[in-house]
Amino acid sequence: MIVVTGATGFLGKRTCKALESQNIPFVKASKSLGVDLENLDETIAFFKEAGASKILNCASFVGGIQFGMKYPADIFRHNMALISTLFEAAHQCGIQRIVNPISNCVYPARATLFKEEEIWDGPLHESVMVYGLLRKLSWAGAWAYNKQHGLETVNLILSNMYGPEDHFEEERSHALGALVMKFVEAKINNSPEVVIWGTGTPVREWLYVDDGAEAMVRGLTCTATNQPINVGVADGISILELAEKIKTAVGYKGKLVLDTSKPDGAAFKTVDGQKGKKLLKWTPEISLNKGIQETVDWYSNNRHDFTK
Repeated sequence: MIVVTGATGFLGKRTCKALESQNIPFVKASKSLGVDLENLDETIAFFKEAGASKILNCASFVGGIQFGMKYPADIFRHNMALISTLFEAAHQCGIQRIVNPISNCVYPARATLFKEEEIWDGPLHESVMVYGLLRKLSWAGAWAYNKQHGLETVNLILSNMYGPEDHFEEERSHALGALVMKFVEAKINNSPEVVIWGTGTPVREWLYVDDGAEAMVRGLTCTATNQPINVGVADGISILELAEKIKTAVGYKGKLVLDTSKPDGAAFKTVDGQKGKKLLKWTPEISLNKGIQETVDWYSNNRHDFTK
C-alpha cells in the first residue's frame, strides 16, 4: 500500500488528488489525522497497520522567507525529527521505496541555473540556510538507507511550488501565494497600492503544484536512484514581472510599491530539468499564466478560510 505522509499539507493534498484521479489506492498520514510522524513508535505502528510498501513523503515543516527567518530553530527541530523517523520507520517496516521531494534551496546561493552535479559547490543563502541544509540531510538519509539497507529512493528536487491550497497566511506564504493574496485583497478593498517585498529583481522558476504531484506519482514506478534529480524547465521570471502577471490576472488597477527594506533572498533560481525529464519520461506541463489564473480563482473563491 502507498502511504502519503504529510497528506494534509500543500503538496500532500494535491498528491492525494493525483493518486485518486489515476485510481491508485493509498492511505493518508499526517499529524492532523492523528499520526505524529516525528514519533518513531507511532510511525512504525501506522506503517505496519497500513501495510505500507511505498512512501510518498510530503511531510515537512516549512514556509516562505519570512517564516524561515523567524522560526529557524523550529524548522530545524521539526524537520530533523521527521527525516530521521521516516527513514528508520521505513527500514524497520520493510518499505520498498520512498519518493522524497527536495526544495531547490539546497543549491548554492551563487548558482544561477541549478545542475545536480553542482549541488555542493558553495554555501547556501542565509535566508534558507537551515531548511536547505535539512533538505540536503533528507537526501543524505535516502542515500544512507539505500547503501546500508537497500531502500529504494527517488529524490526529486522541485522548483518553487505554487497553486491552489497553498499557504495564504501573511507570515507563512511563499512569494507567489503572498502576491496573489495581496492583489486579491487589494482589489476587494479598493487599496491604492500593493507593497512588494524587496527590489523585485530576484528571478525564480515556478512549478505548479499539480505538476509537482505528478512528478511524485511518477516517482513510484521510475528507475530508483539515490542521487538528487531536478524537476523543472530552466525558465525563470523576476518577482516584479511575476507581480505584474498576478496584477493582470486579478484585474487590479492600483500601483506597485517596492519595499527595499525587506529581504530578497537568493538572486536567481532556475533548474536544469534534463535528468528529471529522462527519469520520469515527462516534464512539467502547466504554463505559468494558466497556473497563476487558477491560483487566483481558487484563492478568490476560498479567501474567507484565510481572512476570518
